[in-house]
Amino acid sequence: MDLDTLLIRYFGTADAGAVGAETLASGIEHCRVDLGLEQDRGKRFALWSFLHMFGAAPDLDVAFENEEDREAARTFMDLLAASESDGES
Repeated sequence: MDLDTLLIRYFGTADAGAVGAETLASGIEHCRVDLGLEQDRGKRFALWSFLHMFGAAPDLDVAFENEEDREAARTFMDLLAASESDGES
């Protein structure tokens, strides 16, 4: 799963800036449903990460049964936050 593929699948375009509010809401809901149905840990993590970037990810204890997956998600959030603060300089 790569970002462009996810954007096209859920929003119909690889240009996130071109997505209207209604399409965004619909795509996020579709992605949340797919996350709930997905059994593969790697794919679940990818879908959760995608939702996190849009501020729509479920809580870690809801999204991941496995503590290793929750810790990987925490690391992802920390890395993303650090990269965002680096860009503010």
